[in-house]
Amino acid sequence: RPPGALPPQLPPAAAVEALRDAARFLERALPLCRAQAVELYTRGLWERLVAPPPAAVLRALRAAGPLAPPHPLAEASGAAAPAWDNVTFSNVFCEKSKKLINVHLFALAAQYYSLSNLGVSTPLGALLEALRGDNQGTTGIKTDEFMNNKKSHEVQVMSELVDNIAKYCGIKQVIDIGSGKGYLSSFLSMQYNLKVYGIDSSNTTTNGAHERNRKLKKHWRAYQSRARANIENQKLEKSNDRPVQSEANCKAINEELLNKTRILQEQDQVTIQDVVPSCSFTEVATPETDKETVVDLAAQTQSEEGRLSEEVLAILNVLPAGAVEVFSLSQSDGGQLCEEEKEQRKIAALQAKASKSSESNLYFPLTSCITAETELGDIITDLEDCMMVGLHTCGDLAANTLRIFTAKPEIKAVCSVGCCYHLLSEQFENQEDCSEEVWGFPMCQYLKDKGWCCGRNARMSACLALERVAVGQMLPTESLFYRAVLQVIIEDIYGVTKSERHVGKTFSKSSSFTDYVRKSLKKLELDDSKVPDSCIMDYYEKYKHRMNELEAFNMLKVVLAPCIEVLILLDRLCYLKEQDNVAWSGLVKLFDPVKSPRCYAVIALKKQSCF
Repeated sequence: RPPGALPPQLPPAAAVEALRDAARFLERALPLCRAQAVELYTRGLWERLVAPPPAAVLRALRAAGPLAPPHPLAEASGAAAPAWDNVTFSNVFCEKSKKLINVHLFALAAQYYSLSNLGVSTPLGALLEALRGDNQGTTGIKTDEFMNNKKSHEVQVMSELVDNIAKYCGIKQVIDIGSGKGYLSSFLSMQYNLKVYGIDSSNTTTNGAHERNRKLKKHWRAYQSRARANIENQKLEKSNDRPVQSEANCKAINEELLNKTRILQEQDQVTIQDVVPSCSFTEVATPETDKETVVDLAAQTQSEEGRLSEEVLAILNVLPAGAVEVFSLSQSDGGQLCEEEKEQRKIAALQAKASKSSESNLYFPLTSCITAETELGDIITDLEDCMMVGLHTCGDLAANTLRIFTAKPEIKAVCSVGCCYHLLSEQFENQEDCSEEVWGFPMCQYLKDKGWCCGRNARMSACLALERVAVGQMLPTESLFYRAVLQVIIEDIYGVTKSERHVGKTFSKSSSFTDYVRKSLKKLELDDSKVPDSCIMDYYEKYKHRMNELEAFNMLKVVLAPCIEVLILLDRLCYLKEQDNVAWSGLVKLFDPVKSPRCYAVIALKKQSCF
């Protein structure tokens, strides 16, 4: 079955309605979102924003809502859900004082306005099935052999999706925005034979990507051989599960598969030089060296070509697709090439030599700062129909990726996973009229008309990982407590409320609270001789019993984190829904949120008339 119609997408009106509802809840919760834990004691934030005591808040959060033990929550998502209107919200937050008064309802509302409950996302499985039809996926190399677990999980999932989108759109070129060290880019080029341009603003990072890609190509054959060995092992397991007519048949099948597996594993230990010593291979042939390979082989004598032909074919079978240009190795009359084939060889060698300067690697790391006004044709000279991807693109780069997608006719699809929401620029944050500027938030017309502003602290909260906290990966309460008490000391002793300098990761390098304070004061360029050790410890003792305030306060912010992320992601989705040239757009959960908290991708494909 060929690829079919894409899954049903959220209608534009429904997307705006979901955005409006989420924004309405967050408007009430914004004072909590915008509060900074560092100022908990200096600004008396608990007394100003939360009515119940800290212990009651922690109990309520653990009994209901996203921090509760896993169980069906009918109140949040089923028929028994409360009507989330102004009356209900007035039971969560006091209309007069704006304080949080009902933590149970607050937790249910926060869960209700998360992406997993709003029903606005598209299942990854449904999208993949529609994209590939009955086509089988490519047998994958295990990425955990050359990436950490988190990055391996992300690259494995996203690369499969990108490959299927590219095939669906009939394109071979991919632009990876904010490519970093090239984990996704190099895997897309080697595993899926896509031509990938990885663009990053850091020249140091780009150079690192070049070096990493060089090393990866060197060992790629071994990775492929290992993958094939895994396939044979899987066949072996399946054959063991099937009934066989006799023990002899079963034994024969097992021995054959085991022999194949052993041969493949042994190949991992043999370099190409060992197999074909007269060829000038020193590592896995890549698009950088494939033309030289053709020239070298064409220059061999007829007898050498006859002797090596089968061995070279064996090598080509374990190289990544497209790594070596395929040429005829047929023979006649006992290994002698016919005149026509000789002439073809000569022509192929000349063409390879002539095109060597214009054709190079399947993966091109480039350094450039990308903005909404960037002309991709100035960076990529052979720009063609392509798709744009971004794996955890920071701040405004994720928003600009979508803007470039809608503006450039060559870009037929986009798959963007954003992160670092605290680095987003906001149009209405400073209450200045900067209508000519391009901002990271908001993007859609609805939030622009409302003049919506999250604020930096709220965007920082959106980066918190609720799912990790829910499975027991607790917040660093002690380090936050140290920082909050330090803020009291700084304001009381030095009269400093704002500083351009930062304490950084001083906590992990400190042996005690006193040591932490002294190191921090030096980083802030404040005279620590003004504060004796006894004074420092007096502050510690004064606030020690209020540490649970800090824990409960941060838990409230963690619970709100998915709601703020919903606002940002729905803003981007609604922006795409406003574009006339977009045929399909949706939010798709790609990753396990415990492994990779920023797990949602914004995906869009252009209309066929734009192809």
